[in-house]
Amino acid sequence: MKNLIIVTGGAGFVGSNLIEYLLKETNYKIISLDNYSSGSKKNHIINKKIKYINGETLNIKKSLNKYKNNIKAVFHFGEFSRIFQSFKKFNECYQSNSIGSNAVFKFCLDHDIKLIYSATSASLGNKGNDKNLSPYAFSKSKNIELLENLKKWFNLKFEVIFFYNVYGPRQIKSGDMATVIGIFENQYLNNKPLSVVRPGTQTRRFTHILDTVNICYLAFKLNKCAYYSISNKKSYSILEVAKMFKSKIIYLKPRLGERYASALTKITYNNKIIQKYGKIQLKDYISSFIKPY
Repeated sequence: MKNLIIVTGGAGFVGSNLIEYLLKETNYKIISLDNYSSGSKKNHIINKKIKYINGETLNIKKSLNKYKNNIKAVFHFGEFSRIFQSFKKFNECYQSNSIGSNAVFKFCLDHDIKLIYSATSASLGNKGNDKNLSPYAFSKSKNIELLENLKKWFNLKFEVIFFYNVYGPRQIKSGDMATVIGIFENQYLNNKPLSVVRPGTQTRRFTHILDTVNICYLAFKLNKCAYYSISNKKSYSILEVAKMFKSKIIYLKPRLGERYASALTKITYNNKIIQKYGKIQLKDYISSFIKPY
């Protein structure tokens, strides 16, 4: 009986929230496979149905071989996931997103396991031309091409969900892997000016983590072998978001690989992208901890 779900990156921001969601919605046992490069034991969910394994995705066969016949699905969220940092940490990005992900794809293919893969809006901007803006975007777009071919060649079963600037509980708030909203929140709560990367007019469709994991689970449950995107209908510029905090703002110089728009994609693969929209609004999230004057 296939009663087990694997979450790579299960100690990270998205992975830990997904695990918490799966525990509420299903009766599956769960294994997290995480190398803790950006994940944390602080994100562990205490539950007897969960097992945490410290390991690399490139060694997934070794780590999970004894469980292979019981695995229903792999939610593969354990990749390197930052644009600017992928220039500074190219080898880490390549090891994780190319070699590691290929190992995950092969493991799923060899054992007839359903794959749910987290793609990124970073590879979709500017009518798809932004896929070459950074090592991160390039690696993610190439993985989509590979999945399409694995489906055509070997009938690999997968769902793909395109994420759009996820924020919310357990987001990383400091260090190289911090998210925009996480950085702003941390700076605000520590009475520091908010740092906006110039020009500040670059737009994003910020999407709450609960809306994101809800669509991940929906894709798994519907089992359509389809592409999904989960975003907010409204986009904001980085400067507009910073002003929501009603705090002092300083500017940082432009960064390599910076995207200037986050429009919903019109790109289609062999399957049409099913667009889903989040219900939780960024303004409401920010206003929940803004101090009254």
